[in-house]
Amino acid sequence: MNRPVQMPDLATTGEVAEYVRSSVARLAQLRYMGRGPKFIKVGRKVLYRWSDVSDWLNRNTMQRTGGPHD
Repeated sequence: MNRPVQMPDLATTGEVAEYVRSSVARLAQLRYMGRGPKFIKVGRKVLYRWSDVSDWLNRNTMQRTGGPHD
């Protein structure tokens, strides 16, 4: 019997914005500047993998103002 392939959990821009306490517009700016989490385009729709959001947050975790967390 064939098992269905488990797909990654996807989130909308609104869901990610709420999670990171930001706005949909700010995420759009970050996408444009190439500084936000990786995203997927399906037609005009933008989706995010939660794992990519988590990776992006980890890369942007700081221990102090002057530099990244090691």
